[in-house]
Amino acid sequence: MVELDRVIAMTPPHSFTLDVPEKTIAKIKKRVATFPWHEMPDDGGWEYGVNLNYMREFCTYWVENFDWFKQQDAINRFNHDSTAIDEIDLHFIHEKGSGENANPLIISHGWPGSVVEFIDFIDLLAHPERHGGNIEDAFDVVAPSLPGFGFSGRPPRPWGPRRMAQTLNSLMTKTLGYNSYIAQGGDWGGAISSFLGFDHAPACRAIHINILTMRHPGGPQTPAEVMWERQFKEDQIVEDGYRTQQATKPQTLSYAMMDSPVGVAAWILEKMNSWSDTVGDDVESVYTKDQLLTNIMVYIVTRTFNTASWIYYGRREEGGRILSPEGHRVEVPTACALFPKELLSWPPRSYAERLYNIRQWTEMPHGGHFAAMEQPELLVDDIRKFARNL
Repeated sequence: MVELDRVIAMTPPHSFTLDVPEKTIAKIKKRVATFPWHEMPDDGGWEYGVNLNYMREFCTYWVENFDWFKQQDAINRFNHDSTAIDEIDLHFIHEKGSGENANPLIISHGWPGSVVEFIDFIDLLAHPERHGGNIEDAFDVVAPSLPGFGFSGRPPRPWGPRRMAQTLNSLMTKTLGYNSYIAQGGDWGGAISSFLGFDHAPACRAIHINILTMRHPGGPQTPAEVMWERQFKEDQIVEDGYRTQQATKPQTLSYAMMDSPVGVAAWILEKMNSWSDTVGDDVESVYTKDQLLTNIMVYIVTRTFNTASWIYYGRREEGGRILSPEGHRVEVPTACALFPKELLSWPPRSYAERLYNIRQWTEMPHGGHFAAMEQPELLVDDIRKFARNL
């Protein structure tokens, strides 16, 4: 059980600038250039994992054309801070919204993501007038690197999403001084936002999620819900290997990944392709190589592949997907954005309403798991609509 009332030790935030040494980048590119390519089945598809021909092409671009320092400058254009909360140094982007009435909004990424998922998303939220929108829709955006991920420090042992929610609530209310805020998230950010609304109301006054990871202890109760659960389990059979490994023996996996930039890239690329609304198996129908590589490089330059995987272990210890063994739900107003190619398919609304106080339910025309990168305009419009009606 998470200790929700434990004392949180904090320090005032201080400015953070990303500055990776050139020798670090050169060392990574050398490892990529000298990767010992080996034979494997390659029929042009991704049936066995990341396609060999694509991986070779991707790595050639990585070595010869990718400019990390251009991407680093783009990341640094936002206001970054770091603060000590409890037992870790927590990094976060804090972009104050335009105008005088910006709504505080914390947005949380997941795995295998990072705050760079939000590089083209934050400006839409914080400064809508720059993009043809209304300044009254502006948000004060807080985008943390989750504990153990990217530019944040590692927790003393694996934390799950409920424990992370406690830290992020302290960031918003105690470090930044917001009396109330809205939480938004996909992937692990959806679970964290759920626990922010469940454990930390009324400070967290509403949540917006683009994934449903939580489960009700009562299980499905209608024929449609039973059909959804059966199909969900079938769909997850070929996707569940990484999740089981990271939830049970993450340390064993880390020995290989911490020593191989190409290994990290392949592990992440597979998910970016299979979880996104791509045209066939063309991952670049959704993302550019620069977008993919920038996110991959965050894991590599910070040496956090190992500790980022801990969240799966932490959730297992917290009790898995069950939101409340007693059957309680998130009572703060909740918005659900349903993207059709989401890896974790959405249940019927009847099931979701036993978990959340749903005030907005939007079925999107396209998009997948990484909504802030894939369909930033659709997602930001849905968040704005929800905030206006609170």
